[in-house]
Amino acid sequence: MSNFINKVYLLALAGLTPNPALAVDEPPAEELEPIIVTATRTARTADETLASVTVITRAEIERRQVTSVQEVLRGVPGLNLANNGGLGKATSVFLRGTESDHVLVLIDGIRTGSATLGQAAFQDIPIDEIERIEIVRGPRSSLYGSEAVGGVIQIFTRKGGGRLKPSFSFGGGSHRTIKVSGGLSGGGERGWFNLNASHLDTNGFNACKGFPFPHGGGCFTSEPDNDGYRNIAGSVRTGYRFQNGLEMEGHLLHAEGENEFDQIDDFVGPARQPVEFFHNTGDFLQQVVGGKLRFLPATFWDVTLRAGRSLDESESINNPSSKDVFDTERVNVSFQNDLALAEDHLLTVGFDYYDDTVDVHMGPFFSPEPQSFERSRDDKAGFAQYQGAFDSHDLVLGVRHDDNEQFGGNTTGNVAWGYTSGNGLRLTAAWGTAFKAPTFNELYFPDFGSPDLEPEESWSAEGGVSGDHFGVDWSLNGYYTAIDEMITPVFDPAACQPPFFFCAQNLDEARIWGIEAVASTTLWDWDIAANLSLLDPENTGNGPNEGNLLPRRAQTMFRFDLDRDFGRFEVGATVYGEGRRFDDVQNMERLGGYVIVDLRAGIELDKNWSLEGRVSNLLDKDYETANLFNQDDRNFFLAIRYTPDAK
Repeated sequence: MSNFINKVYLLALAGLTPNPALAVDEPPAEELEPIIVTATRTARTADETLASVTVITRAEIERRQVTSVQEVLRGVPGLNLANNGGLGKATSVFLRGTESDHVLVLIDGIRTGSATLGQAAFQDIPIDEIERIEIVRGPRSSLYGSEAVGGVIQIFTRKGGGRLKPSFSFGGGSHRTIKVSGGLSGGGERGWFNLNASHLDTNGFNACKGFPFPHGGGCFTSEPDNDGYRNIAGSVRTGYRFQNGLEMEGHLLHAEGENEFDQIDDFVGPARQPVEFFHNTGDFLQQVVGGKLRFLPATFWDVTLRAGRSLDESESINNPSSKDVFDTERVNVSFQNDLALAEDHLLTVGFDYYDDTVDVHMGPFFSPEPQSFERSRDDKAGFAQYQGAFDSHDLVLGVRHDDNEQFGGNTTGNVAWGYTSGNGLRLTAAWGTAFKAPTFNELYFPDFGSPDLEPEESWSAEGGVSGDHFGVDWSLNGYYTAIDEMITPVFDPAACQPPFFFCAQNLDEARIWGIEAVASTTLWDWDIAANLSLLDPENTGNGPNEGNLLPRRAQTMFRFDLDRDFGRFEVGATVYGEGRRFDDVQNMERLGGYVIVDLRAGIELDKNWSLEGRVSNLLDKDYETANLFNQDDRNFFLAIRYTPDAK
């Protein structure tokens, strides 16, 4: 009976011709039972999906009072962050021990991120424009192709709908940080729209305590100044669903600004000696624009056509006569068909196309540029997925073939099984393969790239058990991932170019074991949530680093949240900790473990206005997530927020 109710509920959300197997593209943000669309490219409730998934809603973002995407991702099970010195500084995400470019990032269904660096600029994605974030752990190349080795992170911008509602927030805090945002949303019976804008400005702190080249590390310079950051952003999302079921939607997310950073400025002359230091600044632009058309040719057939473009542009000024420009464009087109074969049996078939283009201009340190530099490549793929339910058993089968213009064909697949017992236990098991084509930087970056690199390939196995017993919602998952031809920077004077002697190379193999435990409950009106992740990411390739831990992955991570709503007043606390990690493949640079404590509180001034504040790193812990790059000490932030009918 509960399955039938869930299916009827999904149909109501979709507003489509009744058909219990057809899925919605994206659910409303505020539902008691989260609905996941990223794990299967179709809508599944959280208790139905066979993947390990975390959903962060708008309500959660506001409850935590975070100012950046990197803050809200901290503490997600199985996710490591490495940040180079605070707000706006380069932030890498390592999901289940895989590389930072093994995570595919989508924004409203559009593939995003830098085609040169191979990862998304999480630090520049504005938090005020986000409605929800879905983090799917485990390989998803059978649905999305290259990059989805460790998982997929999909970010949804604010959708709107309902009566006309304005919103506004203004806040400030440590390091002369100012943040302001405002928006307007609404719609009618069939339409929806949301307009939002935000501005974040901070004086920052000294991002790096590095030492000068060639004997130093970190940023290879000592510039004890404050490194500020500014982000100006806006988003638009609008759509309409016609009476015949045809649905059209368009969306735009735009963010631009300036970032100050510490970095060795440049090298000139045959000996490549460093020039005098200069205040480094960089301009950035992040933009995602796209549209979707959805219709039903028949009651059993749901068609979605999606197209879009993402831009990742950066311009770094290293000294008055030197400028580095990295502009990348990713064009996406997808055609998806969801076919209801019978009740509880859904077949998805589709076609994906994407094209990556780069435009790079580098300063005299990297001149002349390599002659063999490829500046674009495309990928064409077909995929199919079957989802079926048989009494207490659920089954998912998927396969995909990618034809990469530069690296040829690659076929990936997955299988997942789930069983729900009479006592409420849910058992799951999954197996999947994945691959990642080398990035343009890994292939061609001067003195680092290796044009002969091969694509990385992996397989993963996972098993889990979950349930809701004695008022505790809990889950336990274990996984194993083996990666062949893993690409990593290696110090090798025999194979790499001076002066650094670091270059990208294919390792023979890496293997990763991991366990994730998650639990939540309510006790005496206090909401309690906790998770623990244990990780063993080992370099198993032949060579001097065999047996070492892969860099920048903490082996132990935990998070504990405690929150209570007293009506007009609410309080909360977060305790987050990580064990030791290493910053290099040689395991010579050890970063110690740490525990930090955050406190937050909010008070309702009237039914629409609220005042909120937080103190982060209450114990003033000195710690690093990347060698010699500073993290913020004790800091505070205070904000006032206007939200119609907030309570």
